[in-house]
This record gives sequence, C-alpha cells and structure tokens, in this order.
Amino acid sequence: MTTTEAGPIRVLLVDDDALVRAGLRLILRGAPDIEVLPDNPADGAAGVAAARTGRPDVILMDIRMPGTDGIEATKTIADQTNPPYIIVLTTFDSDDLIVQALRAGASGFLLKDTPPERLVDAIRSVVAGDPILSPRVTRQLVERITAAPDDGRAAARELLASLTDRELEVAELVGRGCSNADIARRLYMSVPTVKAHVSRVLTKLGADNRVQVAIMVHDARRD
Repeated sequence: MTTTEAGPIRVLLVDDDALVRAGLRLILRGAPDIEVLPDNPADGAAGVAAARTGRPDVILMDIRMPGTDGIEATKTIADQTNPPYIIVLTTFDSDDLIVQALRAGASGFLLKDTPPERLVDAIRSVVAGDPILSPRVTRQLVERITAAPDDGRAAARELLASLTDRELEVAELVGRGCSNADIARRLYMSVPTVKAHVSRVLTKLGADNRVQVAIMVHDARRD
C-alpha cells in the first residue's frame, strides 16, 4: 500500500464537469490509501486556492475550464513551495495544450477514459516519483509536435551527445513512453537506479519533464 509519510495520499479534483468530479471521487474512494479532499473546485482559480488551503499530495487537473484554465492553474501551483504533483486529465483534443501544461509543471497526463485501476496506480506512481505518461499518447503527441520541420535536430543531437551510453539508453526508453519500472525491467536495473539516471538525463538535457526528453530523442533521430 502506498501512503505519504503523514498518512493517505490526499487528492484534489479540479474539473468543471460535476459528473466527472463525481465519477473520479467514486473511483478513488475505493482505494484505501487515497483520500479525496472535500472541496473539489470547478475552475482553475478556485483550484489554486484549494491547493493552498487543502495541501493535497496530488491534483487531478482538467485543462479546459472557464476563467483560469488548467494550464495557468498548474503553472501557479507549481511555483508554490513544495507543490503537489499534478496529473493533467485530457480528452486529447489539443496536443499544444498538453505540452503547455507539462511545461507549466504537470507531472504527467492521462486520458479521461483511463481505466479506474490505472488511474489509482497513476496517483500512487507520481507520489513514488514516477511521472505518468501514457505510452500511446506520448508517441502520438511527440509525432504531432515534431511533424513540421524545424531547426531543433542539431541542438537535440548535441545535447544527447552529452549523455553517457547508459543515460542515452534510458533517454531513448523515456522517449518511447516507458515508465521507470518498464525501463528497470528492460535494462535489468533497479527502479531507484533508473530514477537516478532519469534525473541526470533531465538535468543534462535541460528538460523539465519526460515529454521534453521524448521530443529531443525524436528530433535527434530525424533524417
């Protein structure tokens, strides 16, 4: 069972659809190690306020909301001291919005039709330090972002050249949307060792999240 040092994982839901909030609450109530906070806002501004007062460990954040959207809310929350982990929930109707949210500080993203058990596992994973990026969505996202030619290929190759052979292997698997556990199995390493390698990869590449690493790997491999 995964819990924080202080007890259950405290989760805040931020979504303008009351039915979505109700459904998420119902799903998460079935997990004994997760506690859904009572105040679950319907817009980003209220979500920022609730993040300050409720002190959640994880926020499930919708992107499209009236007023302050999920991107701006994520950026504001991520700038707080000891911010919670933020998982963006999306219907995948806008790749650019997802990238903006990740750049703003989100720990990962999930589709709104994610199976309940996967959603619960995602919350536990981000608390354990393993950002959540759906492999299928990651591949689609990277392909769409890099579909148009640009001049980032040389820069990406130069950055990847700074990695050790093992770090490069890790970076390439991150680029395929693999989780830390997946990478550990493929490379016969422990999960803590993978986390250390991922941390170094992010630092060397100047990346804020795993999708940025995936984009650089994709750019570097383009002809």
